[in-house]
Amino acid sequence: MKIHSCETHINRALDEFVAKEETFPSMEPITEGEKLSTTCDYCEVPPVYLVTNI
Repeated sequence: MKIHSCETHINRALDEFVAKEETFPSMEPITEGEKLSTTCDYCEVPPVYLVTNI
């Protein structure tokens, strides 16, 4: 599971990840290249974090 999140929605992304995966996620900063091609999964703002278990 991967969730792209802006600063505003990071708590929501972490809560959703833990609820679905039942484990703690890794929260990594998004690289500049990824910022250009993606948006937050909850709004249209460029993401700041990638929440994942990979």
